[in-house]
Amino acid sequence: MQYIGFAPEEGALKGSRLQVKAIIEHISHVHITPDTPHLTVVQYARAVALLLLGGTMCPDSSGNLVSLLYLVKLEDIVAARNYSWGSAVLAFLYRELCNASEKGKAAIGGALQLVQIWAWSRIIPLCPGLGAPRVHMGPHQIDNNRVLPGAPYGAMWNCEHTFTRTVRTTVRVIRDILDEMQYDQGILTPSCGSICPLIFYAIVEMHHPEQVLRQFGMMQNIPDQPDTRDMSLHKITRSNRTGTDWVLQHILYITRWQRRYDTVIQRQPISNRRNTDRGYWEWYNNITRHFVSSSTDRRVKSRYQPGDAPMLQIVTQQTLKGIAN
Repeated sequence: MQYIGFAPEEGALKGSRLQVKAIIEHISHVHITPDTPHLTVVQYARAVALLLLGGTMCPDSSGNLVSLLYLVKLEDIVAARNYSWGSAVLAFLYRELCNASEKGKAAIGGALQLVQIWAWSRIIPLCPGLGAPRVHMGPHQIDNNRVLPGAPYGAMWNCEHTFTRTVRTTVRVIRDILDEMQYDQGILTPSCGSICPLIFYAIVEMHHPEQVLRQFGMMQNIPDQPDTRDMSLHKITRSNRTGTDWVLQHILYITRWQRRYDTVIQRQPISNRRNTDRGYWEWYNNITRHFVSSSTDRRVKSRYQPGDAPMLQIVTQQTLKGIAN
């Protein structure tokens, strides 16, 4: 384990995965000072990055094991900043969400905190009341020459939560809320506008903003049929593929990713009278699932009436600020 500076105890390694506990114990005993050797600092940085990648950004469904595969991308700790980690995290999360939707699945991996923050930020009836943040949200002065930007968007949720006007864990009620949501109870803000693949080793997930054009202020048309080649990507995993060159395997999609700025959506803007093309709603109603809850659950409605105007204003302001930055 020359990359991270320690040899795990027997039993900490499970194939090519290392226990999270072993990494935490190691970094907790390393104290970095101005006199610490450069190699030790680099090994410490790799260990922290490995823990962040495998424990927070791309955790698998085991909950306590980190793939050592990530160390390959951390060999040059400086060059690691050049990778698009955000798109990789989304690719991993999308695949985990897809797998978890299958019947019989009882576990899920991925950066689920992103799903939680997304739900609180976009679905107003699910948003808890927020107390004072536990972290400073403004810029941080490091020294006379360096100033770090403000805390990340998710830090605003690092505070006391109240659920007097919303719900916390009742699945049936949450499903009922989603089924009965009104248009003005969701904050639809645009994200990346490129039609492109998101790639993470064996995983390739397609990003399709053309399916949600109204979020970008554009008229929604009937999307094209899915590419069957893209759909077959879900059958590709790292299982029994030791030694596979994933760059060569996915060269077509890597090329599409490199050209992502050429595929930014440009469509007709929404008019005063219409926001969809003719025939869209007939098509949509025929292919979509209208309710999250089952028909049995819908027989008994909770009559839950959410609403928190101050919270809507806070979340909207923070969201717009994040987009502006």
